[in-house]
Amino acid sequence: MTIKNIKTKLSSKEYDFLKTDKNLGKNIILLTLGGSYAYGTNTENSDLDIRGCALNTKRQLLTNEKFEQFVNEETDTTIYSFNKLITLLSNCNPNTIEELGNKPEHYLYVSSIGQELLDNAHLFLSKRAVYSFGGYANQQLRRMENKANRLVGQAQNEEYILKTIEHAEYDFRARYFDMPEDAIKLYTDIAVQEGYDSEIFMDVHLKHYPLRDYKDLWSEMQGIVKSYAKIGKRNEKAIQKDKLGKHMMHLVRLYLMCLDILEKERIITYREKEHDLLMDIRNGKYLDANRQPIPEFYEMVDEYEKRLDYAKKNTSLPENPDYKAINDFVESVNERVVKGEV
Repeated sequence: MTIKNIKTKLSSKEYDFLKTDKNLGKNIILLTLGGSYAYGTNTENSDLDIRGCALNTKRQLLTNEKFEQFVNEETDTTIYSFNKLITLLSNCNPNTIEELGNKPEHYLYVSSIGQELLDNAHLFLSKRAVYSFGGYANQQLRRMENKANRLVGQAQNEEYILKTIEHAEYDFRARYFDMPEDAIKLYTDIAVQEGYDSEIFMDVHLKHYPLRDYKDLWSEMQGIVKSYAKIGKRNEKAIQKDKLGKHMMHLVRLYLMCLDILEKERIITYREKEHDLLMDIRNGKYLDANRQPIPEFYEMVDEYEKRLDYAKKNTSLPENPDYKAINDFVESVNERVVKGEV
């Protein structure tokens, strides 16, 4: 489907909600492509994904009336409210940060404020990308390994769980009461749990720490551990539907986008340079006769992980995004909304 065809499709009755929904219409500041069309990995059978942003209204800004996102499942369309999108972008959320790095022709509508958002994309870049993109990639890889019938020992699986928790821990420190760096130490050792070779242990040294924050921290770590027990069924379904190659492709794409952010300080959603590699992965070149990932694929991923570790230590990006500049931008936009200037 060409860009011209896509724009024609958006003008059809199927997408009337873009004009008629009370939260959309004139409030939309950005419409762009998402999914495989945005990445350049689309095929003739690919679904069309539309992503965008709509300003919060004056009423929403001045009252408790909430609008965070609009989803139309029939057309795979997701439109975030401006305030919600800013929060996600500030955390370098992979599913939203990619909206700021599309090819120019992939922006189907951009208002003046939408252009301001695109021009300020650099404000949202920080080392948080390591933990957002890296966390997504790490979980997807470990789940894929466990469900692609790859023989991963119990001890190795514990290391995978630990790494996922370590990625999440960075975000914990931003959301919960401050604690010393060495307050909670997680590590693997010889198991005391029956039937385990190795398991994760923790050394905790906390004083005067809010109980509710600790409860939530514990709950999130417990949730990660439990999620690994559910991995099998998901990957079994992926294999049955012949989608494992697609999952493998997106894993590599996440690494590539994260490396661009850390090394080049740029958001590059369309993967022109790596197109052939990604399509080879998607089309099964790295699967064996039993539709399982071959060793060369895991070797490739290991190299990306090493590059990511190096980039994390050597990037010039700050630990956190420029919150003051982001808040100044948000204030400017929302003030214009309240004053009726947009």
